[in-house]
Amino acid sequence: MRETDDLQSERTRLRRFPKRGHYDRATIDAILDAGIVCHLGFVHEGQPFVIPTAYARIGDRLLLHGSAASRAMRALEGGLPACVTVTHVDGIVLARTAFNHSFNYRSVVVLGVATTVEDLDDKREALRGFTERIVPGRWNDVRPPTAQELRATTVLTLPIDEASAKIREGPPGDEGDELEFRAWAGVVPFELCARPPIPDPRLAPDIPTPKYALAHPRLPLRE
Repeated sequence: MRETDDLQSERTRLRRFPKRGHYDRATIDAILDAGIVCHLGFVHEGQPFVIPTAYARIGDRLLLHGSAASRAMRALEGGLPACVTVTHVDGIVLARTAFNHSFNYRSVVVLGVATTVEDLDDKREALRGFTERIVPGRWNDVRPPTAQELRATTVLTLPIDEASAKIREGPPGDEGDELEFRAWAGVVPFELCARPPIPDPRLAPDIPTPKYALAHPRLPLRE
Protein backbone atom coordinates (compact mmCIF):
# COMPACT_ATOMS: atom_id res chain seq x y z
CA MET A 1 0.00 0.00 0.00
CA ARG A 2 1.07 3.56 -0.58
CA GLU A 3 2.41 5.43 2.43
CA THR A 4 0.82 8.69 1.24
CA ASP A 5 -2.70 10.08 1.13
CA ASP A 6 -2.24 11.12 -2.50
CA LEU A 7 -3.92 8.35 -4.50
CA GLN A 8 -3.47 10.04 -7.87
CA SER A 9 -1.88 8.19 -10.76
CA GLU A 10 -1.61 8.90 -14.45
CA ARG A 11 -4.57 6.57 -14.93
CA THR A 12 -6.78 8.30 -12.35
CA ARG A 13 -5.80 11.92 -13.03
CA LEU A 14 -8.83 13.92 -14.16
CA ARG A 15 -8.66 15.48 -17.62
CA ARG A 16 -12.18 16.92 -17.79
CA PHE A 17 -12.85 19.62 -15.15
CA PRO A 18 -9.65 18.79 -13.25
CA LYS A 19 -10.49 21.35 -10.55
CA ARG A 20 -13.27 19.03 -9.45
CA GLY A 21 -10.76 16.27 -8.77
CA HIS A 22 -9.69 15.09 -5.32
CA TYR A 23 -7.04 12.50 -4.60
CA ASP A 24 -6.75 12.60 -0.80
CA ARG A 25 -7.76 9.52 1.14
CA ALA A 26 -10.12 11.40 3.49
CA THR A 27 -12.31 12.67 0.64
CA ILE A 28 -12.28 9.34 -1.18
CA ASP A 29 -13.07 7.38 1.98
CA ALA A 30 -15.98 9.69 2.85
CA ILE A 31 -17.60 9.19 -0.57
CA LEU A 32 -17.09 5.43 -0.41
CA ASP A 33 -18.52 5.25 3.11
CA ALA A 34 -21.66 7.11 2.03
CA GLY A 35 -22.54 4.36 -0.46
CA ILE A 36 -23.78 0.79 -0.48
CA VAL A 37 -23.71 -0.22 -4.16
CA CYS A 38 -20.80 0.13 -6.56
CA HIS A 39 -20.31 -0.76 -10.21
CA LEU A 40 -17.57 -3.32 -10.76
CA GLY A 41 -15.93 -3.21 -14.18
CA PHE A 42 -13.59 -5.76 -15.76
CA VAL A 43 -12.80 -7.32 -19.14
CA HIS A 44 -13.20 -11.09 -19.41
CA GLU A 45 -12.20 -12.94 -22.59
CA GLY A 46 -12.33 -9.69 -24.54
CA GLN A 47 -15.83 -8.73 -23.35
CA PRO A 48 -16.27 -5.72 -21.02
CA PHE A 49 -18.64 -6.20 -18.06
CA VAL A 50 -19.95 -3.70 -15.52
CA ILE A 51 -21.76 -5.35 -12.61
CA PRO A 52 -23.67 -3.57 -9.82
CA THR A 53 -22.80 -5.09 -6.47
CA ALA A 54 -22.67 -4.25 -2.78
CA TYR A 55 -19.37 -3.24 -1.23
CA ALA A 56 -17.89 -2.04 2.03
CA ARG A 57 -14.72 -0.12 2.84
CA ILE A 58 -12.67 -1.63 5.64
CA GLY A 59 -9.59 0.48 6.28
CA ASP A 60 -7.66 0.98 3.06
CA ARG A 61 -9.42 -1.80 1.15
CA LEU A 62 -12.77 -2.46 -0.48
CA LEU A 63 -14.55 -5.70 0.32
CA LEU A 64 -16.51 -7.40 -2.46
CA HIS A 65 -18.26 -10.73 -2.30
CA GLY A 66 -20.47 -13.00 -4.37
CA SER A 67 -21.24 -16.55 -5.34
CA ALA A 68 -18.15 -18.63 -6.01
CA ALA A 69 -19.85 -19.65 -9.27
CA SER A 70 -20.29 -16.09 -10.55
CA ARG A 71 -18.37 -14.94 -13.61
CA ALA A 72 -17.22 -11.74 -11.91
CA MET A 73 -15.79 -13.51 -8.88
CA ARG A 74 -14.05 -16.17 -10.97
CA ALA A 75 -12.58 -13.56 -13.30
CA LEU A 76 -11.24 -11.34 -10.53
CA GLU A 77 -9.85 -14.32 -8.62
CA GLY A 78 -7.73 -14.91 -11.70
CA GLY A 79 -5.99 -11.56 -11.27
CA LEU A 80 -7.82 -9.47 -13.86
CA PRO A 81 -7.57 -5.68 -13.35
CA ALA A 82 -10.74 -4.18 -11.92
CA CYS A 83 -12.37 -0.77 -11.89
CA VAL A 84 -14.82 0.08 -9.11
CA THR A 85 -16.98 3.21 -9.34
CA VAL A 86 -19.31 4.77 -6.77
CA THR A 87 -21.59 7.72 -7.53
CA HIS A 88 -23.97 9.80 -5.40
CA VAL A 89 -26.36 12.16 -7.19
CA ASP A 90 -26.92 15.12 -4.86
CA GLY A 91 -29.17 17.18 -7.12
CA ILE A 92 -30.29 18.22 -10.59
CA VAL A 93 -28.77 21.54 -11.67
CA LEU A 94 -31.35 23.46 -13.72
CA ALA A 95 -29.68 26.18 -15.75
CA ARG A 96 -31.10 28.93 -17.96
CA THR A 97 -29.73 27.19 -21.03
CA ALA A 98 -30.20 23.55 -21.99
CA PHE A 99 -26.44 23.23 -22.52
CA ASN A 100 -25.59 24.21 -18.93
CA HIS A 101 -27.90 21.73 -17.21
CA SER A 102 -25.95 19.37 -14.98
CA PHE A 103 -25.98 17.31 -11.80
CA ASN A 104 -24.39 17.87 -8.44
CA TYR A 105 -22.60 14.67 -7.55
CA ARG A 106 -19.81 12.93 -5.68
CA SER A 107 -18.02 10.05 -7.37
CA VAL A 108 -15.01 7.81 -6.87
CA VAL A 109 -13.04 5.57 -9.23
CA VAL A 110 -10.75 2.88 -7.78
CA LEU A 111 -8.38 0.86 -9.98
CA GLY A 112 -6.53 -2.27 -8.91
CA VAL A 113 -6.21 -6.03 -8.74
CA ALA A 114 -8.24 -7.91 -6.13
CA THR A 115 -6.95 -10.52 -3.70
CA THR A 116 -9.01 -13.54 -2.67
CA VAL A 117 -9.65 -14.22 1.02
CA GLU A 118 -9.00 -17.97 1.27
CA ASP A 119 -9.00 -18.93 4.96
CA LEU A 120 -12.51 -19.66 6.28
CA ASP A 121 -11.94 -17.78 9.55
CA ASP A 122 -10.61 -14.76 7.66
CA LYS A 123 -13.55 -14.98 5.27
CA ARG A 124 -16.02 -15.10 8.15
CA GLU A 125 -14.39 -12.06 9.74
CA ALA A 126 -14.46 -10.20 6.43
CA LEU A 127 -18.17 -10.91 6.02
CA ARG A 128 -18.78 -9.78 9.58
CA GLY A 129 -17.03 -6.50 8.80
CA PHE A 130 -19.01 -6.20 5.58
CA THR A 131 -22.33 -6.71 7.36
CA GLU A 132 -21.47 -4.32 10.17
CA ARG A 133 -20.45 -1.64 7.69
CA ILE A 134 -23.79 -1.90 5.87
CA VAL A 135 -26.02 -2.32 8.96
CA PRO A 136 -24.11 -1.75 12.21
CA GLY A 137 -25.27 -4.13 14.94
CA ARG A 138 -26.80 -6.72 12.63
CA TRP A 139 -24.16 -9.47 12.76
CA ASN A 140 -24.78 -10.49 16.37
CA ASP A 141 -28.54 -10.80 15.78
CA VAL A 142 -28.39 -13.41 13.02
CA ARG A 143 -27.08 -16.92 12.46
CA PRO A 144 -23.48 -16.72 11.23
CA PRO A 145 -22.58 -18.39 7.93
CA THR A 146 -21.87 -22.10 7.99
CA ALA A 147 -18.68 -23.61 6.62
CA GLN A 148 -20.61 -24.75 3.55
CA GLU A 149 -21.96 -21.24 2.98
CA LEU A 150 -18.49 -19.77 3.37
CA ARG A 151 -17.09 -22.18 0.79
CA ALA A 152 -19.88 -21.16 -1.61
CA THR A 153 -18.96 -17.50 -1.23
CA THR A 154 -15.98 -15.70 -2.75
CA VAL A 155 -14.65 -12.72 -0.79
CA LEU A 156 -12.28 -10.30 -2.49
CA THR A 157 -10.32 -7.34 -1.18
CA LEU A 158 -9.33 -4.50 -3.49
CA PRO A 159 -6.63 -2.08 -2.28
CA ILE A 160 -7.55 1.61 -2.35
CA ASP A 161 -4.17 2.91 -3.48
CA GLU A 162 -4.95 4.18 -6.98
CA ALA A 163 -8.10 6.28 -6.99
CA SER A 164 -9.72 9.62 -7.67
CA ALA A 165 -12.82 11.49 -6.56
CA LYS A 166 -14.79 14.01 -8.58
CA ILE A 167 -17.26 16.43 -7.01
CA ARG A 168 -19.63 18.94 -8.55
CA GLU A 169 -21.57 21.23 -6.22
CA GLY A 170 -23.24 24.61 -6.28
CA PRO A 171 -25.58 26.52 -8.61
CA PRO A 172 -25.75 26.52 -12.41
CA GLY A 173 -22.76 27.76 -14.39
CA ASP A 174 -24.66 30.34 -16.44
CA GLU A 175 -22.59 33.38 -17.40
CA GLY A 176 -22.86 36.67 -19.28
CA ASP A 177 -25.90 37.02 -21.53
CA GLU A 178 -27.19 33.65 -20.33
CA LEU A 179 -28.17 35.30 -17.04
CA GLU A 180 -30.66 37.52 -18.89
CA PHE A 181 -32.83 34.60 -20.04
CA ARG A 182 -35.95 34.52 -17.86
CA ALA A 183 -36.15 30.85 -16.90
CA TRP A 184 -36.10 29.52 -13.36
CA ALA A 185 -32.62 28.34 -12.42
CA GLY A 186 -31.30 26.53 -9.37
CA VAL A 187 -30.80 23.10 -7.85
CA VAL A 188 -33.30 20.36 -7.01
CA PRO A 189 -31.55 18.49 -4.15
CA PHE A 190 -31.55 14.69 -3.94
CA GLU A 191 -30.99 12.56 -0.84
CA LEU A 192 -30.78 8.81 -0.21
CA CYS A 193 -32.96 7.97 2.76
CA ALA A 194 -34.45 5.02 4.64
CA ARG A 195 -38.18 4.34 4.94
CA PRO A 196 -39.98 2.72 7.89
CA PRO A 197 -39.09 -1.00 8.06
CA ILE A 198 -41.54 -3.62 6.75
CA PRO A 199 -41.49 -6.83 8.82
CA ASP A 200 -41.46 -10.26 7.20
CA PRO A 201 -45.07 -11.55 7.32
CA ARG A 202 -43.70 -14.83 8.74
CA LEU A 203 -41.92 -13.05 11.61
CA ALA A 204 -42.78 -14.25 15.11
CA PRO A 205 -44.96 -11.55 16.71
CA ASP A 206 -42.81 -11.33 19.85
CA ILE A 207 -39.65 -10.29 17.96
CA PRO A 208 -39.27 -6.49 18.17
CA THR A 209 -37.92 -4.32 15.38
CA PRO A 210 -34.25 -3.56 16.17
CA LYS A 211 -33.06 0.00 16.62
CA TYR A 212 -30.78 -0.17 13.58
CA ALA A 213 -33.83 -0.91 11.40
CA LEU A 214 -35.94 1.85 12.96
CA ALA A 215 -33.17 4.43 12.57
CA HIS A 216 -30.40 3.36 10.22
CA PRO A 217 -27.19 5.02 11.47
CA ARG A 218 -26.09 5.96 7.94
CA LEU A 219 -29.38 7.04 6.34
CA PRO A 220 -32.01 9.58 7.46
CA LEU A 221 -35.47 8.12 8.03
CA ARG A 222 -38.31 9.48 5.91
CA GLU A 223 -41.96 8.62 6.58
